[in-house]
Amino acid sequence: MPYIGLLSDTHCYFDDKLKSFFKDVDVLWHAGDFGNVETANKIAAFKPLVGVYGNCDGYDVRAIHPYIQLLNVEGMKILMMHIGGYPGRYDSRAFALINAHRPDVFICGHSHILKVVNDRHYNMLTINPGAAGIQGFHLVRTALRFHIEDGKIQDMEVGEWERKKQIEY
Repeated sequence: MPYIGLLSDTHCYFDDKLKSFFKDVDVLWHAGDFGNVETANKIAAFKPLVGVYGNCDGYDVRAIHPYIQLLNVEGMKILMMHIGGYPGRYDSRAFALINAHRPDVFICGHSHILKVVNDRHYNMLTINPGAAGIQGFHLVRTALRFHIEDGKIQDMEVGEWERKKQIEY
């Protein structure tokens, strides 16, 4: 029963609050926009990492992390990419991949908005962990952790932290 930590949109920020929230997970999944390769490496040094690159990630991150991840975990097919959308409003590339792979779980980032939505049309769970970093319009930093067992996501927990304002010069 793997214990998974899920985050996205760190934008060069991975702090002790995130480390504390994820201290007991087995693996971290990152749904894109690491910010730079140093942040990706810092996360990978903390826990085993499975990630995808985001629209703000440079070629250094893209050389390490692919555009999509297709995972099979405990009987669940998982599709992860950065720009995805939501039920009824999927990005065209996400829509094509969802139709091609028919995942049980679709994970994306990009919006900086935490959402966990059951898509009844595709019989899948759509998850966006929100933004774990401090860059963007969001007021609260968020991340998720959960178990996958016997083809089901269980014990999902949300981590929330106030987003610090960046100092402007």
